Parts: sequence; C-alpha cells; structure tokens
Amino acid sequence: MSELLVDFITSLDGHASGEGWPGFWGLEGPEYLAWLGEQPEVTYLMGANTYRLMSGFAAGEVPAGQDEFRPEEEASVDELTQASKVVFSSSLEEPLTWANSTLVRDDAVEAVRAMKSSGSGLLSTIGSLSLCRSLLRAGLVDRFRVVMFPVITGATGEERIYDGYPDVALEMTAHRTFDGRIQLVEYKPRVLEHPPLGAPA
Repeated sequence: MSELLVDFITSLDGHASGEGWPGFWGLEGPEYLAWLGEQPEVTYLMGANTYRLMSGFAAGEVPAGQDEFRPEEEASVDELTQASKVVFSSSLEEPLTWANSTLVRDDAVEAVRAMKSSGSGLLSTIGSLSLCRSLLRAGLVDRFRVVMFPVITGATGEERIYDGYPDVALEMTAHRTFDGRIQLVEYKPRVLEHPPLGAPA
C-alpha cells in the first residue's frame, strides 16, 4: 500500500508564495538543498493550476519579478521533470506536454484512494492547495510535512494554505532545523469532527 505525504514549503505566516519573492524565498541553504537531494523517489500529485505553473517553469518561463532562474531553482525544476507526476484536471487536454505526466479526469479523492490501495512507494503532493485540502478531509493523508522559512510575507504573501481546512489534530513524528534557520515539522494528521472536550493528553 502506498503512503501519502502532503508536503508544503511556507513562510512563517502560512503563505505558499509571495509576490516578487524568488523560490524558497531566496533563503535555501546548503544543508536544506542537500536534504532535498536525498529524498526518496516519489510520484507527485497535483492539480491543473500547479501543473500549468510548474510545466511553464520547465519550459523556461521565469517567475514574475525575476530575470532568470537561480541554479537552485533550475535543479528543483529539473528533478520534477524527471519524476512521475499525476495531474488531476477536467480542464487540461491530452497529451500533457511536461515529461512523465499522466492526466486523470476521475474524482481525485477516489483516484488517490485507489492508487494508495493498489500501489507501493510514496505519493506526495506538490502545491495544489485545494487538492491537499480534499485529500486531508477524506482521511487519506498519512504524513503532513511543513518546511517553514524564516520570513513573514504579510504584505506580499499569496496562497494562504490553511484557509478552508477542517480542524486537525497533529501528532508530531519528526522535526529538524536546516542551516540554522529553516524549520521542518512533520505530523500524523487526524481530522476532527469537533474540538476536543478537554485538554489533549
């Protein structure tokens, strides 16, 4: 059975990106980049908006506000290009132009449920806030990982991650600090039907 990881990189105030900021908010360091390079092979899950954005980067489109990609950003996009990707969309048309991408038009929750039960290895989301929210609500997420970068994007932040989420209890399973400034926290999530009646044990 496959394991499903919801994986976010965020500002401290929970934004997935910020207008005018480079990838990783320009704050990635050698320890963090080395850790990224050590990650196991995964199949990435994404929605149409993330596919359009990331496939555009892969085709050479530079993010707004930048003249060119930094080497770290190029390496990240190249790794994504080589990886297996499943794209959930009713609006995209086949064939998808980004290498190693498969289009699925079926309901994403049911498709991922089937992928988990019949497959092996690791499934991981990338971006795709509404997809992540739906998978979490359905109880399909095994691991919930957030890497927080030391910046507050109160004025320029975009894509508020947790808007529309249910209440979720989180049991910490891992944590780590990279380069003395980037904080990783990983949890086992449990969606709550209502707030707990007493203080957590």
